[in-house]
Parts: sequence; C-alpha cells; structure tokens
Amino acid sequence: MKTLLERRNTINEEITKLNQEVLAKRELFLKVQGIIEYLSEIGVTLEEPQSSEETPPQEDPEIEG
Repeated sequence: MKTLLERRNTINEEITKLNQEVLAKRELFLKVQGIIEYLSEIGVTLEEPQSSEETPPQEDPEIEG
C-alpha cells in the first residue's frame, strides 16, 4: 500500500510538470502565431527559394582514412 501511495504521488507530480510544459508551449505557440499574423498583415513574405538550376550541386567532401 505504501508503495502504491508513493507511486500515485510521483505520477501526480509528473502530470503537474507536464501540464506546466503544455501551458508554456501553448503560450509560445500563440506568440509565434501572432507574430506570423502580424508580419503577414504588414506585407512581409517569404523569399522564393532559388531553383536547383541556379545553384551548383553540393559535392560530398572526401573522407580520408
């Protein structure tokens, strides 16, 4: 019985920590989402990626052993 009570308390503490992490991640998500919306409203856009024809292929460096 004592072991079960200790286990229950440990699980409860883990749940509390996880809930705190979820709240922090949710807050960060909302901030980032707000920044994205703001930048979109003021006209900031992503640069178009360069086509593969314009950039030379990357060569793998040789590994000397």
